[in-house]
Amino acid sequence: MPIVPDSKTRRRIVGALGASALGVIAAPAAAQARADYPSRPIRIIVTFAAGSATDIMTRHLAARMSQTLGQNLVIENRVGAAGAIGAEQVARATPDGYTIAMSAVSAMAIAPAIRGSAMPYDNLRDFTHIGRACTATNVVAVHPSVPASTLPELIAWSRTVAGGVRYSSGGHGGSNHLAGELIALRTGAPFVHVPYSNQGQAVSDAVAGHVPMIIYTVALLPHIRSGRLKAIAVTSEVRQKQLPDIGTAIEQGVPGIVANSWFGMVGPAGIPDPIRDRLYTALAEALSQPDIQSKLVDTGLQPDPLPAQTFRSFIERDTQTWREVAKAAGIKAD
Repeated sequence: MPIVPDSKTRRRIVGALGASALGVIAAPAAAQARADYPSRPIRIIVTFAAGSATDIMTRHLAARMSQTLGQNLVIENRVGAAGAIGAEQVARATPDGYTIAMSAVSAMAIAPAIRGSAMPYDNLRDFTHIGRACTATNVVAVHPSVPASTLPELIAWSRTVAGGVRYSSGGHGGSNHLAGELIALRTGAPFVHVPYSNQGQAVSDAVAGHVPMIIYTVALLPHIRSGRLKAIAVTSEVRQKQLPDIGTAIEQGVPGIVANSWFGMVGPAGIPDPIRDRLYTALAEALSQPDIQSKLVDTGLQPDPLPAQTFRSFIERDTQTWREVAKAAGIKAD
């Protein structure tokens, strides 16, 4: 005698069959959507203000990527909390590849390192890491009166100064500030950060000699060329085109000093790999163009692409470095 399932069991079976059928239908539809991508304009959230270096860089890249992808890339500036507001918006977007962001070290590594669980997102779990675009070195410079021309000489001199050597930077908790704390942590140099809320004042006080040392971007170049500041080292892995005669900390014999600002493309977690890879291919192609490279270098940026998995691993390592530095220096979020 055949066994007839009760009505409740029949409903479960029918429901399972229906879900299975929907899965069979949905799979080709999803595959087709990936194959057709992009079929409409893509929104890029820039996590800094219009006219900023990040904004200018993104506009150069977006123009070329639009040609490669066959769709417009529409830029939307979402400013606040050192880029965290825009990053949070992207983390909550639909993971279809039509909302992405150009984010930076501040929102994707430094803030998570300092604020930890207080962040509104997890910088690894809540994002698809499409690829790194550019890096920007920090420059260690001093007033011409300082008796040091190399980083080892500066470190040695700092140990003779009562109370340590004060330095200015682009702001509390930024890449410039943390670069100084990293050098202090790795070498024991008594560097003392002087927090400025105004970047222009931080630079002008260094030029005037009110603080003997500054760690900042290549925006210091005019002051270095004029002799009002003396460049000591760059904190990148390699020398910079804008300062070809200035050695890296590592080549000067100070190991473990790599402290760059960086910028990369991210999207919400769950973007399909083929869409992620298409976006990165377009990004890397744009970065390979000589005219774009020249424009980026002019703004103090170094084209330095990394693909998705390498980029994610890089963010994980960078976050750990800044977490270690922040803890050692007692740095807390404002």
